[in-house]
Amino acid sequence: MGNVSPNPPVGCILVKKENIISRGWTQPTGRPHAEVMALKQAGQKAEGATAYCTLEPCAHFGRSPPCCDALIEAGISRVVVAVKDPDPRVDGKGIKRLREAGISVVEDVCKDHALEIMQGFFHVLNFARPFVTLKLGMSIDSRLATNAGESKWITGDKARQSVHLLRAKNDAILTGVGTIIRDDPLLNCRLPGLEGYSPTRILVDSKLRLPVDSQFAQTASKHKSFVFTTDKADASKKEILTDMGVNVFQISSDKGEQVSMLQCLKKIAQEGITSVLVEAGTALSTNLLHNNLLDKLVVYRAPTVIGGDGIAAWHPLGVEHLSESKTFAIQKIEQIGSDIEETYIRRTEVL
Repeated sequence: MGNVSPNPPVGCILVKKENIISRGWTQPTGRPHAEVMALKQAGQKAEGATAYCTLEPCAHFGRSPPCCDALIEAGISRVVVAVKDPDPRVDGKGIKRLREAGISVVEDVCKDHALEIMQGFFHVLNFARPFVTLKLGMSIDSRLATNAGESKWITGDKARQSVHLLRAKNDAILTGVGTIIRDDPLLNCRLPGLEGYSPTRILVDSKLRLPVDSQFAQTASKHKSFVFTTDKADASKKEILTDMGVNVFQISSDKGEQVSMLQCLKKIAQEGITSVLVEAGTALSTNLLHNNLLDKLVVYRAPTVIGGDGIAAWHPLGVEHLSESKTFAIQKIEQIGSDIEETYIRRTEVL
């Protein structure tokens, strides 16, 4: 997860006589596919084995031959598939070809779990934008910081480690320029052994205020970095940042000359990114919520009360009736260190 976009993160195991004989998973850049990796590892032992695949084996020629053909040629006797591939190039063709070759196929095993793991891939196909997760660290009374702006650290070490794992599992991390100016974050993954899974960094900066001496700009040549701004941005500043390795995109603005987040996310999908983790301030988070662009909320809640004069998690939404409120379903709640991790999902036809 977070390392194979625009491909889905797929897993495959080969089982023979109740023993796992090989394992495969989508490799960085998306090739080779999970099935090919598992077959290569098994060698001649693959004949007569059962293949368990989290996604329907592909049926089209891309940078490599179809995986369904590789399974047939290897003599696989049975294939268990978690979920059908909705890609128009596949969409049942892989399963059909396997059955035509005399291979038994079982579908929809652990489907919901597979969908959750590959939700970015499915979301881009269905909505032409990435799956967006917002991370919030807050107090019991939903305050992000004190009235003086102090927020380090509301939550504990275990919660912060969990956040870095979230970064590793997503293709990209997105924030606003206010966060860069205030905190000067690096926005990478700093868990030992997972540094290579640091996400693409994305900044929303309508007026191109990004400081050239910020960690974001100074490390752009080492970490893939995007900045989304408007056509009002200073051309000379854009040239400076581009020379530093920042990919600057000028897109249409919405009311108030702010970057249109819908257009921003669509462009992000076109760049091959399927999942985005948002770590941003109140304004950008509220913008995404108001425009129904948040698919998942991960809230790390500390057992502390800051009070009504603290910085709220959300700006006013103008809700007068409960029917107008933004509703999410509870996916998971668990204690993590001294804090509580709450996960909420917005129900769509994808899941």
